[in-house]
Amino acid sequence: MPSSKSHSSSRTASASTSASTSASASASASPNPKSTPGASNCNTPGAIGVPLQDSSAWSDTGCGQGFYCEHNNATFPPQYCPPTAECQTSRLSGASCEPQGTFEPVVCEAGFYCPKEGGKIKCPAGSFCRIGSYEATKCSPGSNCKEGAIRDMFFLPMGILIIIDILLVTAVVVAKIKSRYRTKHPKASKNKGLPFGGVPFRNNKKYEEISGDSSPSAMEAGIPLQNSMEFRAPDFRRRPTGFEQLGLQGAEYALHDDLQDDNGASRTDLQQFVQSLSRILGATKFGLNFDFQNLHFQPKKNPKPILSDVTGMIDAGSLWGVMGASGAGKSTFVNVLMGKTPNTGGITKVNGVAGDIKKYKKIIGYVPQDDIVLPELTVRENILHSARVRLPASWSDSEIQNHVDILLRCLQLDHVMHSLVGSTSAPVISGGQRKRVSIGMELAAAPMALFLDEPTSGLDATAAASIMSTLKALSRLGMTIVTIIHQPRQEIFESLDSLVLLGKGRMIYTGPQRGIQPHFEGLGFSFPGHSNPADIMGDIIAGEGRLYKPTGDAGVQSLIDYWASQHPSPTESESKRSTVSMAEMNNLTQTIKQRGAPWYRQIWFCFDRSLIQQYRMKSSFFFELGVGAMAGFLIGLAEETQKGMNFRGIFNPPYSILSTSVEYTAVPQMALLVGLAIGLTASAPGVKIFGEEKLVFWREAAAGHNRFAYYVGKVVSTLPRMILANLHFTTMFMVLSTPRISWFSAFGANLLYFWCIYGLASCISMVTRREDGPLLAVMSSLIVGVLNGMSPSLQKVRSWHMVWLWRSLPGTWLAEAYFTENVSPFAYLYDIDMARASLGYHLGKYGTDLCLLLALGAIYRVIAFLGLRFMYPSKQR
Repeated sequence: MPSSKSHSSSRTASASTSASTSASASASASPNPKSTPGASNCNTPGAIGVPLQDSSAWSDTGCGQGFYCEHNNATFPPQYCPPTAECQTSRLSGASCEPQGTFEPVVCEAGFYCPKEGGKIKCPAGSFCRIGSYEATKCSPGSNCKEGAIRDMFFLPMGILIIIDILLVTAVVVAKIKSRYRTKHPKASKNKGLPFGGVPFRNNKKYEEISGDSSPSAMEAGIPLQNSMEFRAPDFRRRPTGFEQLGLQGAEYALHDDLQDDNGASRTDLQQFVQSLSRILGATKFGLNFDFQNLHFQPKKNPKPILSDVTGMIDAGSLWGVMGASGAGKSTFVNVLMGKTPNTGGITKVNGVAGDIKKYKKIIGYVPQDDIVLPELTVRENILHSARVRLPASWSDSEIQNHVDILLRCLQLDHVMHSLVGSTSAPVISGGQRKRVSIGMELAAAPMALFLDEPTSGLDATAAASIMSTLKALSRLGMTIVTIIHQPRQEIFESLDSLVLLGKGRMIYTGPQRGIQPHFEGLGFSFPGHSNPADIMGDIIAGEGRLYKPTGDAGVQSLIDYWASQHPSPTESESKRSTVSMAEMNNLTQTIKQRGAPWYRQIWFCFDRSLIQQYRMKSSFFFELGVGAMAGFLIGLAEETQKGMNFRGIFNPPYSILSTSVEYTAVPQMALLVGLAIGLTASAPGVKIFGEEKLVFWREAAAGHNRFAYYVGKVVSTLPRMILANLHFTTMFMVLSTPRISWFSAFGANLLYFWCIYGLASCISMVTRREDGPLLAVMSSLIVGVLNGMSPSLQKVRSWHMVWLWRSLPGTWLAEAYFTENVSPFAYLYDIDMARASLGYHLGKYGTDLCLLLALGAIYRVIAFLGLRFMYPSKQR
């Protein structure tokens, strides 16, 4: 009986759906079986089959939307005849067959449309008609739709893509040509010829208010800063320097050998640098002094303190060396002194004032042992970024650039200023120049004190001596320079003004470098002639003193006990010697407040720097575009055989009994392939954005950079990259697969999935090592792509009470967006609610799906930022 056949057909065809639902839908469309003729004579004209039920989509003269009935009229309405075995097999396999009776309706074939008024019309040129069309659909502009077209081949994005790629390649070639020309023909500084190297000293009123001088400025008159630079701030302790004794001109000549041995141009550079520093610091003193009394540091769960009873004074305007054996507490001492590590006991003072040293971080520079610089940037770009972020916000960009140019000349880096820094594994500049760049990034911010962790480590003797010569010159300008140093050459050792010697976390000696040998000789140690005093002193404080003291106690503990007995903690009256005036502290506070660009400008600086990095790593960028295009091509090729028809359902009543086998999972499967392809394309680049720069972030955060500005600048800089990668992927995918979803809808959904994968990769990069990040990011993208609600379906997952997990992943929302846009247009033909109930997706919420993708990507980035911000907080102090 036809009714039974239709039940069987529906159950078989709806293997992925509820059998009872399909059966009831078919039964509702079938009349009383008794009216069906017993013989299979439906092919006989005029034979009476099973009349289809009346429907608003059916009229006296034609079938419903998307169906075609060649001979039916008011006398002979559309009828259903039982299919033959061959026809039934064809329908169950998803194909169609000829009408089983003269009057049986048949779905309108692809390439034609069948209006409800009746008839079958071939799809005109400029339109396309998918299977079951009741009207022709206009093709998009730029499509190639011939007569009888069955899908929209949208080629306009392909043309745009080709143009963009040509422009990108052309821009890279032109930039490379310009770069080579600039290298061969370096241009003079655009500020050359202006007073002080091009710094127009604006806001002199502000300068006078800070300095306390309302008289015409010496700088304004173009006179070298002698009187104003004699540092009228009165009474706190400062080591006498050649700068103060001789005035600026004397300092120039005294430092001539320290800076560079040339025809005298260095004197002009030094003068300009000093004037620039004076303006930045408001004509206050250049250096800070540090007092530390009974300094103590003991980490939690550590049975012994790392530092204990360390007392001393570091004068401003001097070059100090911190020395000791491994484990003596050198790094801990310096970190406590500059506020990177909070002390657990004792008192630290800056300019005689006790308090939280972290508030001085904007005027204290720190150069780590490893040269943490960005290899994709040039020497000048690395230093310029630090200056832009950390110099006073009132400075114009031209003033900042001129300050950086002066500094480059003083550091003898002007001849390599446009050279890339390169990585340690693939260096472009020498090790000594790389170290100078690291130092220059701190000097660009005009610090009043500079701490360095083994600045000569890994350098040859010449480069090490050059670095120490530069530091010596800076101390002569009035800066406080404190450097951890290990086994220095004799020339380097003798260049130090003063020393702090530590052993077992205790003080062994603090004072002038020239007093080291007399101090140890007074304890019975001998210094052989023609030997390096630094080597002997290093052996003694490392516990090898028996070589130089045959009799008596030569251990480190005896050195510690002797110093403690001879140099007790300073009394309260002695500590008051370092007290500064209220005016000096007010000037210092004002200087700190003025430091640093506002957060919104820092966002721009970080964004601009990140774009430059991506341009310099253009091979990686083009590789990502190529991978995106290849992934889109392969996924599109896999979907091409469906000719864009990737959904079949149960026909709407009264045509349910004519349905072929359903295909509900083709759209989610397509979304799965899209998600996996995007994950493979975007996960590794997403890790690279932050995974290789955590050290840079920690250094910049410790220096006072706005963490939020850094992160936002990096995130925004990835948007052009994501858009271009998505353009390549979506264009190749859509041209081949031509699904029902429009190109713009697919582009929007794919772009937001790129956004999510980049955000997820950022989270991965926060918690993994750089080497492991790409692999884990790829695995994570595969997981969120597979769990998209296709298999197991959301309907199945709902019975497990775990739908929340699937709904928390971007793959589900991508699949739902694709399902809505590909299935909803067929609501006139198929029972799409049955498909929705079978899989568990929502329909008609494309906008909501995209908003949730956007929100998930934002949540991933918030998590990544929190990880960046609160993981390893000690490295950011």
